[in-house]
Amino acid sequence: MFYPKDTIRFLSKIRPAKILNLATVWTSYQLTRLTAKPIQWGMPVTLSVEPTTACNLRCPECPSGLRAFTRATGNMKEDFFRSTIDQLHHRLMYLIFYFQGEPFINPGFLDMVSYAHEKNIYTITSTNGHFLDKATAAKTVASGLDRIIISIDGATQEVYQQYRKEGTLDTVLQGARNLVEAKRNAGSSTPHIVFQMLVVKPNEHQIADVHRLAKDIGVDEVKLKTAQIYDYEDGSDLIPTITKYSRYYEDETGVWHVKNKLLNQCWKLWHACVMTWDGKILPCCFDKDAKHQLGDMRHQSFRDIWHGSAYQHFRETLLKGRKEIDICTNCTEGCKVWA
Repeated sequence: MFYPKDTIRFLSKIRPAKILNLATVWTSYQLTRLTAKPIQWGMPVTLSVEPTTACNLRCPECPSGLRAFTRATGNMKEDFFRSTIDQLHHRLMYLIFYFQGEPFINPGFLDMVSYAHEKNIYTITSTNGHFLDKATAAKTVASGLDRIIISIDGATQEVYQQYRKEGTLDTVLQGARNLVEAKRNAGSSTPHIVFQMLVVKPNEHQIADVHRLAKDIGVDEVKLKTAQIYDYEDGSDLIPTITKYSRYYEDETGVWHVKNKLLNQCWKLWHACVMTWDGKILPCCFDKDAKHQLGDMRHQSFRDIWHGSAYQHFRETLLKGRKEIDICTNCTEGCKVWA
């Protein structure tokens, strides 16, 4: 669906340098596909940063919720964030304040959003919605955040808590109301508020109810997202019965498979990357435990990492055989854009 205000706001932040960079990156990706050799020009169009690894919930398919990280945990520091953005803001179109953890747990999160807003970058975050009291909602609007995704995986507490363990649906809904009210009080059209429903078997019957809740509250958009299941081969109680909302299919022998073809290409590796709270650069959001560290912003410039040997080797490995990279075997995202 087309949302004019949100689209106009995004376009208002586009500058010639960003368009030129996007064209450069896209061209290098197309040449890569033609030659099967890793050609990388330009700088990333999208960056995901991780404000924190901490989370108040215990969702069953989330390393943060399961407290299952083997990597270091913590909060991103504001000065470190600013130094990173200073290197990239001229070419960045999107900045996503989310990887693992709940962003609002970091006390400096909204200050980081404000800094990115001042640098004319379209900003997005994803939250479980438990920290949006009236004061925080007002600060969120004032920060200039462009889009906020609120996870709402059920229309009743009984269903919601089956996935959002230790979460309270009423708190999430009130947080959304607070945000709508704060926008109205400030006369602001931002942030664009999205209810995102991770469709799983226990909640798939409440899709229409979530749409109704969004309309009643004044939320701008509802997105239905497919769930990543880690151990899917033998099936899972989370895999939905509605086929279009499942990333997986069952063969005639009862074994489950990823629907997506594992093509030896990935647009994400050419236009986007992830930075952990402590500056590790990762190829994408599927590397949740940071196993494939391609550089460290504490010791290197971003340009040196992006065009460095580790990144190029990773791209080359993917071109030779995506099935050989563990995080790529359960991925349904990498080949969707311009592939």
